[in-house]
Amino acid sequence: MPKSYEEMEDSNPSAQPHIRELRDPGRRVVLKASAGAAASTLFAPWLAGCASTPAARLRPGFEPVPIGAGDRLIVPKGYVASALAPWGEPVGLPGNLPVWRPDAGNTADEQAAQMGMHHDGLHYFPLDGSRRGLLVMNHEYVDDGLLHADGLKTWTLEKVRKSQAAHGIAVIEVEQAAGGEWRMVRPSRFARRITANTPFNLGGPAAGHPLMRTAADPQGRTVLGTFNNCAAGITPWGTYLSGEENFRNYFAAGSSLDAHQRRWGLTATAFFRWAEHDPRFDAVGNPNEPNRFGWVVEVDPMDPASTPVKRTALGRAAHEGAWVAVTRDGRAVVYSGEDARNEYIYKFVSRDRIRPAGNGLTAAQANRELLDHGTLYVARFDADGVGQWLPLVHGQGPLTAANGFADQGEIVIKSRQASDLLGATKMDRPEWLAIDPVNGTVYCTLTNNADRGKEGMPGPDAANPRANNAHGHIIRWREGGEDGGDFDAARFRWDHLVLAGDPAQPRAGAKGNIRGDLFACPDGLAFDARGMLWIQTDAHATQMYKGEFASIGNNQMLACDVATGEVRRFLTGPTNSEVTGMTMTPDGRTMFINIQHPGETPSDRSDPAEPAKFSNWPDYRPGGRPRSSTVVIRKVDGGIVGT
Repeated sequence: MPKSYEEMEDSNPSAQPHIRELRDPGRRVVLKASAGAAASTLFAPWLAGCASTPAARLRPGFEPVPIGAGDRLIVPKGYVASALAPWGEPVGLPGNLPVWRPDAGNTADEQAAQMGMHHDGLHYFPLDGSRRGLLVMNHEYVDDGLLHADGLKTWTLEKVRKSQAAHGIAVIEVEQAAGGEWRMVRPSRFARRITANTPFNLGGPAAGHPLMRTAADPQGRTVLGTFNNCAAGITPWGTYLSGEENFRNYFAAGSSLDAHQRRWGLTATAFFRWAEHDPRFDAVGNPNEPNRFGWVVEVDPMDPASTPVKRTALGRAAHEGAWVAVTRDGRAVVYSGEDARNEYIYKFVSRDRIRPAGNGLTAAQANRELLDHGTLYVARFDADGVGQWLPLVHGQGPLTAANGFADQGEIVIKSRQASDLLGATKMDRPEWLAIDPVNGTVYCTLTNNADRGKEGMPGPDAANPRANNAHGHIIRWREGGEDGGDFDAARFRWDHLVLAGDPAQPRAGAKGNIRGDLFACPDGLAFDARGMLWIQTDAHATQMYKGEFASIGNNQMLACDVATGEVRRFLTGPTNSEVTGMTMTPDGRTMFINIQHPGETPSDRSDPAEPAKFSNWPDYRPGGRPRSSTVVIRKVDGGIVGT
């Protein structure tokens, strides 16, 4: 994820302590090895998408790879990895299979039928078990220097349309051939591209709200597009959840920003120049248009004719993604984080129980309004290791009309402001979350926050214990605490899994406490079905290979035994790439990940005259453009990945 337009957001610089400000950075570090076993009997609720509780937790069984250097993707001995579905490949729309042009000469209409740019979160939906299925994935943002033949030398409506077409979500069909290799199925009746111009419905309390209405949509119920889609989650009813993250970078708000726009990080001009040719991104003339982004979106991949929905009851945020657990009585609980410095961690508890398929309805159709009704909470992490979920409910506490919240719709639209009033804990860029299928513990990556402790910024606290937190950490909690609880509990007990860093560094705050292989900037996070935690990293091109990052190398993917805290390096990515997204076939014998922005430049925009300056992975075409891509990883002996 690009530093130049993402990591700079710091719209919540307030350093004022709230009543339970955290003051014990040393206490909550690594859970003891027995903690997982102690908690394992406390959680009857089950992680969405898993069939049954694993009989035994899988531990890393591969030989770790060395620290990465160079423009290669490295996997352990006994494994093979191959690129599948890179940017520009046709997704498989029937009758529309435009060929990729290495000179970036594809048109906007062609791009709308091709894989988008900068692959991120993804998930595998089985069609025929572990041999054939759908891959649904996000395309977070674009490098306009690579996307267009002459980069930003000129700027036109056609370039805006192509950039918009390279964002969003892709649905592709994939299958394993007889020899074990995976390939895209083209054409496919399931193939789909969802872009920045695809119609979305609005669901939940913000649907139809005055703050969601525009001249083009006076009812405030239909939005064109999704963009800056980051992490991916799934639901027990078979749908895909995607977070709209740094939407602020697409809107030009002019010089007279109001308090609401400032709190959401809008600026006078935008990093992406869409507003110059598409007036809906001019927030001066369309001040409500930004309110229509920053939501969790839901897509039914099995129904290509269905309209995706923005679920406003889950709150508006710079959403990294959304992850679903299920309470003992069958209600959905959705966790999400906001990837911005000093912002918050949320959970949503549905009002209604999950319904099974039946009466002519699929499970997705039976639960099409489930995420529109329920209660949204924000987290407060107290220094004694206990946390509280604070309800974001109109009329409760300070969330009243007198304080600027006319109704529940305004609360979810202004969830940051509401969380500020409640005294929620300001976190170091909460990114991916993952829910342990063995015992229900929830994990969250806090990728970094170099501003913590600077003048005018929040100082260290127990949950975020380091000033100048350049390396990041992973926090975890158990709902209800060690005495038992359910996913809808109002309290939780929390601790740190790990503080990332390099013990050879002289600065105390850069050392970390990793047990095993070094890493920094944890981002992607996922459990496999057998309870092994996979960690992916996203240090930026401005950080890597120098200073406190000199010994850490390329971004990587690691496996963690959460019972012992041991971390083992599984994969390293090509030069300046981010390693992100992880999903597996049900048999555990094929893993899919994404490699995003190989060859990323410090400015996040490449020189089209020299596109391969840092990388030309995966094609290795002389002078060619690097291409984000999905990667397929298998064991040579056909065994379970990670063993």
